[in-house]
Amino acid sequence: MTGSHESENRREGIPLGRIAGVPVVLAYSWFVIAAFTVIVYGPTLQLRQPHLGVAAYLVAFAYAVLLLLSVLVHELAHALTARAFGWPSHKIVLNLWGGHTQFEAFTATPARSVAVALAGPAANFVLAGAAWLVVSGVHLTGVADILVNIFMWANFLIAVFNVLPGLPLDGGRIVESAVWKATGSQEKGTIAAGWTGRAIVAGIVLLAVVVPLAQGEQLDLPFTMVTLLVAAFLWQGASASIRHAGFRSRLPEVVAGRLARPAVGIPNFASVDEAVRAGAEAGVAVVLCSPEGKPQGVVDPSAIERVPAPARATTPVTAVGYALAPGAYVPDTAAGQELIQYLAQLAGTEYAVVDAAGRVTGLLSQRDVVAVISGRPLRPAR
Repeated sequence: MTGSHESENRREGIPLGRIAGVPVVLAYSWFVIAAFTVIVYGPTLQLRQPHLGVAAYLVAFAYAVLLLLSVLVHELAHALTARAFGWPSHKIVLNLWGGHTQFEAFTATPARSVAVALAGPAANFVLAGAAWLVVSGVHLTGVADILVNIFMWANFLIAVFNVLPGLPLDGGRIVESAVWKATGSQEKGTIAAGWTGRAIVAGIVLLAVVVPLAQGEQLDLPFTMVTLLVAAFLWQGASASIRHAGFRSRLPEVVAGRLARPAVGIPNFASVDEAVRAGAEAGVAVVLCSPEGKPQGVVDPSAIERVPAPARATTPVTAVGYALAPGAYVPDTAAGQELIQYLAQLAGTEYAVVDAAGRVTGLLSQRDVVAVISGRPLRPAR
């Protein structure tokens, strides 16, 4: 398993090793934002500090690296706080948009969710405070003065921005947890925080782009581009949170026995006539089972129609059936995420449903499972 994780990390980016046991990956997309920082900030710095010359671009790159370190500390704070609550961290990924911590399965509570979320901004406030102490107490000049000031303000802005009360920002967990605590539903909290996240995006675009344009101001192109890119990223994240919460809220409805249409099982050595008597022409799904009782196929009613009535008693039922994928049967009590993950591993789109005694009771369609988790109405079986 370790080898597969390392291979996955290499595809995603450059593994930087482990910090406090948590794998850290530098995504290839980070080099995009690093290049953007050098291209945009380098000339500005060169203009303001002519004595730097081309070294201004090196300072700009150092700025990008300091941002990277700030984000790394932010994500480590999330990971280590989560570990204190027994939530294992899969890895930290540093990318174009900053970074994120991937957690393995865990059971959250509103208070702990807020604590883990706010640990990141709190770490950045600490870094900003430490840099402020250096700026205030040490006489710095030249590049050192520039970088320490940049580090201070970058961490302060990262912290403030992340505590805004809307997903996917950390502050969105406050809204989520408040609604979760009040309603008892984490999904309702996530949806509410997703919508406040969308409202924050609208406010950012309004204040940074729409209002200045309405007042006839000349927009700064790099700043406007960054603003719109960040707004698009936040909108996408907020929308994904809303969709995922809707998915989670519908999971309890995904129960194999509830979604399956009625079915009966007959031996795969039976005749077409026996399939008809079992209800194949009356809307009941007929599942073909091996001598050991394992579901193997399904009778196709349209194929029965092509078999002359006098020949049905001697025609094997396998002549009017089609195969199920190997192992395509589930208990009628199978439900939720576990059922969905199991079905995703199977090649077919239909699955026999069996009761505790192993008897076939239904036929489950992948189409119906997808309809339920996506919130679409179920279509009647043909």
